[in-house]
Amino acid sequence: MRVLIVEDEPALARGLEELLASRDFQVEVEERGDRALARALVGNFDLLLLDVMLPGLSGFEVLKKLRSAKCSTPVILLTARGSEADKVLGFELAVDDYVTKPFSPLELLGRISAVLRRSRPAEGEPFAAESEPERLAFGEVEIDFKRYFARKNQTAIEAPAKCFEILRVLAKTPGEVVSRNHLIDEVWGEDEFINQRTLDNLVLKIRHVIEPDPADPRYLKTVHGVGYRLDLP
Repeated sequence: MRVLIVEDEPALARGLEELLASRDFQVEVEERGDRALARALVGNFDLLLLDVMLPGLSGFEVLKKLRSAKCSTPVILLTARGSEADKVLGFELAVDDYVTKPFSPLELLGRISAVLRRSRPAEGEPFAAESEPERLAFGEVEIDFKRYFARKNQTAIEAPAKCFEILRVLAKTPGEVVSRNHLIDEVWGEDEFINQRTLDNLVLKIRHVIEPDPADPRYLKTVHGVGYRLDLP
């Protein structure tokens, strides 16, 4: 797997390079946004780790130009700017994940694993585009998974990125129960420990997005002791 690290802090760039090389990634490093864009468009990379604050072009500008050029290489943004507005902008530009500095090596490796798993079918498994829904529309709700965008009653609603990812997993098999453990593995990766309470809290946020009455859910049902089921009309 080839990874391009785009980071203008030399110490952090070296640390990331050593971390990924120790996990058998082929790593290249670039410190300028404009040069990173040129390399990403022709370099056949499997993943970009992209800082936001860069000389030449910002990470947001690089990401926007990549997506405008129909480049679907997975991108994880690395930034010290942890505001909700910055995260919303990143997801509107179709970033795959967003990591706020400082972060632990295990957190980053877990996110990389999850992003790569979502972007590629398992070995020997054919890619089935229909199993990965890009949009949902029911009742007064519209969900765009690719843009991480939600709207209810013609009003845009903000939600954490993980809410969209949880809902997308459930939408693969509507009407079927999905266990909490399976949801955690699919969304965060098997290498990352997530308390089930974290998942349950995000499900509550999803209900505020999609349900007419979140206290009496019509679509996203709890199956006690097991997990959740998405019932679509």
